[in-house]
Amino acid sequence: MARARSGINKIHALKLPDQRRLDPAIKKLFAKFVEKIGFVPNVFRSYTLRPSRLEHFRKYNNELMLGDSGLTRLEREMIAVVVSSVNHCHYCLVAHGAAVRVLSGNAELGDQLAANYRAAELPARQRAMLDFVWKLSATPAAIEESDRASLRRFKFSDEDIFDIAEVAGFYAASNRLASAVDARPNPEYYNMGR
Repeated sequence: MARARSGINKIHALKLPDQRRLDPAIKKLFAKFVEKIGFVPNVFRSYTLRPSRLEHFRKYNNELMLGDSGLTRLEREMIAVVVSSVNHCHYCLVAHGAAVRVLSGNAELGDQLAANYRAAELPARQRAMLDFVWKLSATPAAIEESDRASLRRFKFSDEDIFDIAEVAGFYAASNRLASAVDARPNPEYYNMGR
């Protein structure tokens, strides 16, 4: 079934508030995005519909992706891509695929993870992590002790296992929200890391 598109610059299926009328704190945050990365990620624009939740979302996202963890930032982005692959989330596949390319210095890795992470040449430890993430995302009720034991064989601590699951869970929720509102990836993501 083809989607009706209202124009080439469509970023969202819902009507977002006029940017000129946003709260000054949100305008300031958006100006920081532009200063740091050159654009405002559309996922943050989505939260202008519920501005009181925007800062909570941003802080939680930053804590998960940048906070203290036994997982590298790249590994967390890899998890986001694999979860998004299971869920066919257009926005997150493009945005986090770009982050994987940038962080890894590998122009192909983000696309490989998006299409089929098993086709990517990965260390066995990362492959085990992504096997767990795929199963957790596709069939969460099927996770059992042997899946956690598999991660422990690769020296993932219980804290690491929790972090893997929390990042996967966060992106499962984000995927559903992005898909429900038809949030579109910013065009800038497509060329990042290429």
